[in-house]
Amino acid sequence: MKRGLVKYLAAPLVAFGLTASTAMAADITMNLGFGAPEDSLYGRFAKIFKEKAEDYTGGSVEVKMRCCNQISSEDEGFKAMQLGTVDGFFITANNVSPHWSLMDVTVLPYVFQNKEHLERVVDGPVGDFMKERLQADTSVHLLSFGPALYRDFYNSVRPVNTMADMAGLKVRVPKNEVMLATFKAFGANPVPLAWSETPTALQTGTVDGGDNGTSFIKDMKFFEFEPHLVILEHFVAMAPLFASDSFMKRLSDEQREQIQRAATDAGAEFREQVSAETEEVRNWLVTEGGMKRTDPDKTDFVAAAKTVQLEFAEKRGPEFVELVKKIQDAAQ
Repeated sequence: MKRGLVKYLAAPLVAFGLTASTAMAADITMNLGFGAPEDSLYGRFAKIFKEKAEDYTGGSVEVKMRCCNQISSEDEGFKAMQLGTVDGFFITANNVSPHWSLMDVTVLPYVFQNKEHLERVVDGPVGDFMKERLQADTSVHLLSFGPALYRDFYNSVRPVNTMADMAGLKVRVPKNEVMLATFKAFGANPVPLAWSETPTALQTGTVDGGDNGTSFIKDMKFFEFEPHLVILEHFVAMAPLFASDSFMKRLSDEQREQIQRAATDAGAEFREQVSAETEEVRNWLVTEGGMKRTDPDKTDFVAAAKTVQLEFAEKRGPEFVELVKKIQDAAQ
């Protein structure tokens, strides 16, 4: 009787075990790639997203961080998501442009006039339009624009309080058409130089100044021979979080909402972190690095940049012009 009872009870337990293992096997893994190490900005953003995604989905979606081009390179990541061979990837906006040319709008000078303008764009109707249009055109989902990384200007000649102070400054500029046109519109004398030539050119005075991400100015010790730090924030770089359509289709409606919410919340949280850290580095450059900081009136800079925006938008066609106008209108 006891053996029969054990056998009787064992059958449903075995069935339950099979059901549980089947349910566990149905849990979804998102392999999330990026090109830099885990302690980079990409990796830090990925970690915040991973924690929120796994929390919001109750563990039904596991995010595995794949750094250092393990599953794809940044150049190939977008195409891989279109093919469905990669679940998700962080890709710098300018590297998305070969696959979706409207993304180039984000690299125009002062297309985002300040932090508040940028947030109104990426968190509002224009950002939603870009996400929807990207997905319709390429099948890839843009989950979050992520933090904004601004370029600060520096020079060895004088403080810059207005655009008139830029007149005649020899400014090192990457060999990039938009950047060259921008500094020309600002009244400076742009000098296209490869990065390998730049530190020596700055140190010897071949050029008077240049622009870089704030942390880079500190890391390269440019403060040792470039005494003037100018908070222009004229160019912004973003590295959005993308996901493939094949991954998103593996999710239930509820999971898709949870993953999107995780991406939105992670982007907002990391944006604030990066903004605070940028100010910390700027303060260090002044207090420890000995630079003199100016925060110029940007009115004339923004007006000059609009001519560059329109010039390049018209080359790209009516859709690009329309998107630029949507972004400009969001500044009001």
